Amino acid sequence: MIRTLAVTKDNAIVANTAVEELVNGDFSWYWIDFHQPSQEESIVLRTPLQFHPLAIEDCLHTLQRPKLDYYENYTFFVTHALNQQSLEKEEVDLFLSANYIVTYHQKPSSEINEVWKRFKLSTDASIWQPSLVLYHILDKIVDNYFPPIYRIEDILNDLDENSQEQSMESLLDSLFDTRHDLLSLRHTVGPMRDLVYRMINSQRLQGQLANREYFSDIHDHLLKLTEMVDANRELTTDIRDSYLSLNSHETNRVMKVLTVITTIFMPLTFIAGIYGMNFQHMPELSWNYGYLATLILMLVIGLGMFLWFRKKGWFK
Repeated sequence: MIRTLAVTKDNAIVANTAVEELVNGDFSWYWIDFHQPSQEESIVLRTPLQFHPLAIEDCLHTLQRPKLDYYENYTFFVTHALNQQSLEKEEVDLFLSANYIVTYHQKPSSEINEVWKRFKLSTDASIWQPSLVLYHILDKIVDNYFPPIYRIEDILNDLDENSQEQSMESLLDSLFDTRHDLLSLRHTVGPMRDLVYRMINSQRLQGQLANREYFSDIHDHLLKLTEMVDANRELTTDIRDSYLSLNSHETNRVMKVLTVITTIFMPLTFIAGIYGMNFQHMPELSWNYGYLATLILMLVIGLGMFLWFRKKGWFK
């Protein structure tokens, strides 16, 4: 679907004007949005909009890395929105000029829909311009990076406290899933941060980007997001190391108990093994109190070794 909004010379907003009329008409500026376009609709990028074939190719073949390319009368941007559920990247392409902005996305974009509705319902079209639309779209895209990170922080707090008393295996599985989500966010936030930094410091965009301090604010948000992602990845490492250390400690404790039990029973097994041999000439076998004496000896040895291990602190 292709939808359009245009601002006339007298600052009136006109919707659903044909693309050919926008290109050849006398408007202050216009916005064309390619919302999940078909192959036939994508041809409009070539004619009548006449964008460069390389830019059109980047639109048709996703996913490209966030970037900006300079052309003669416009600048081409590749940005990445974030799917709130799957945390997958969704490409949003933009063409920016002094008198138009064109957005192209093959998946639904809540960010563009929100800005579109806000612009369409605006009572003062004079305050709007293509660079302002670009700012609001980027601002919405970056703002939508925050909720997934906040959810991940809540998950990490639950994993750290383990209030549900999950098993060690279940906790580690959840932890590694969370680390994978943080890695996906890192691969999204980092390139977008570099893109906005290039936009702010580009000399060739001075005539197209107004109020660069607003884009600097977006860059600050991306820096904060980068710090949050890195901090949470470090936290997952700490939690993982704590779990592994605790698991190793529990294993060592169990092994210590088993070692004590085995050591205590070693001399008892030795005695039982000797008197379990079927030799005829064993003096103790004909002794009336041999059985009782052997049991008492085994009890004394076992109790003595238990007290000795206890004195050494093996049961603390």
